[in-house]
Amino acid sequence: MLVRAIVALLAVVTSLATSAAEAPKPNIIVLLCDDLGYGDLACFNNPITKTPNLDQLAGSGVKLTRYYSPMPVCSPSRAGLMTGRNPNRLGIHDWIPQNSGIFLRPGEVTIPQLLKKAGYKTCHVGKWHLNSKVNGSEPTPGDAGFDHWMYTQNNAAPSHLNPTNFVRNGKPVGPTQGPSSHVCVAEATQWLGTLKEGEPFFLNVWFHETHEPVAATPEFLEQYAKEENSDKRHYYGNVSQMDAAVGKLLKYLDAKGLRDNTFIVFTSDNGPETLNRYKNANRSYGSPGPLRGMKLHITEAGYRVPGIMSWPKRITPGQVSETPVCSVDLLPTFCAIAGVDAPKDRALDGANILPMFEGKSITRPHPLYWQYNFSIGRPWEVALLDGNWKLLADKKLEQFALYNLSEDTAEAKDLSAAEPERTKAMAAQMKSLHAEINAEGAKSGNPAPRQQKKE
Repeated sequence: MLVRAIVALLAVVTSLATSAAEAPKPNIIVLLCDDLGYGDLACFNNPITKTPNLDQLAGSGVKLTRYYSPMPVCSPSRAGLMTGRNPNRLGIHDWIPQNSGIFLRPGEVTIPQLLKKAGYKTCHVGKWHLNSKVNGSEPTPGDAGFDHWMYTQNNAAPSHLNPTNFVRNGKPVGPTQGPSSHVCVAEATQWLGTLKEGEPFFLNVWFHETHEPVAATPEFLEQYAKEENSDKRHYYGNVSQMDAAVGKLLKYLDAKGLRDNTFIVFTSDNGPETLNRYKNANRSYGSPGPLRGMKLHITEAGYRVPGIMSWPKRITPGQVSETPVCSVDLLPTFCAIAGVDAPKDRALDGANILPMFEGKSITRPHPLYWQYNFSIGRPWEVALLDGNWKLLADKKLEQFALYNLSEDTAEAKDLSAAEPERTKAMAAQMKSLHAEINAEGAKSGNPAPRQQKKE
């Protein structure tokens, strides 16, 4: 009898272990917009734009009202997302001009490289902007760990409509038909269709919208027919055009039964372009919402962006979170989801945010830190965020301003004089991080940046 009981128990344990081993790994998708402002979506209180698919996505999971990009400009932000590291550590301090010799160095460890260790198939479609050449002389998305990739080095050309500058797995694609975002989603779903059933995947869909040159099709312009300003119609239509592409992807996931176990992150690389900075931006009617500044500013609107996370199997729907989250958190979070170790041989600036979904706090290695040496919101170039408290500093870390974001989202009331001890303590943290991060960046191998006229 005892022998039978032991045999039965072993059979149960073996069955449970087998079931756990066979449990499908969650799929992961990152949807990244370009220059989408904090206030550009209907679910983030824009009274004009129509974004039903993103509104639905937010309702199916959590809307993150304090989601941050790693930098208020394109290339560094993308580098931070891919590596979980502050982009200044990587020697990527500004947007990457064509033929500049600046690129994401092969020694960096990326999300797809790590997830492939857990059996994930990987794909990137859309804007890349982590190299300066597309002729194969600099690392491509394939070198960063993507099995399949179709990308542009920078913006869609000649515009978001019928772009001609995509490269697929090293070969020029040639003319395409339709909005760039829809071209990207078509490529993504076609690739998804090649996967075996149950094969986990990591999919990057990095839209060109809403970066100039902004263009929308008549279908989406018609939604804003009452708007007399043609440029505004194109911008609003551009937002809805991107939203419709998201809808196509969600519909595909639903049809294939993939949605329930897919963790989707939607966000932007930086804050909005808001007109009058240079001539070609005249269709950029991005909204910072209630925040101070815009793209290229070190104040909130430069890098506080829309954030949405959906994972029906794990995340309770209909949530709104004010917990600060940053794109550098994605790498350690995805590693935790996939069951692989995050790199231990280098400094990571992000944190695993999964405890947040269980009502627990996030354990960070240090406060969130930003540094943009070419900020147009002078004199501020450096920022440190610790909970609700945010410290701004000038280039030399000699001038400071302190804000309590829980009471002052617009960063209108400097509390540094009223809170001298807090200011002193945060300034010391900032100086320590500044020294450490920039010392590492100096060894990256990337050429020193030069200020660009526009991006």
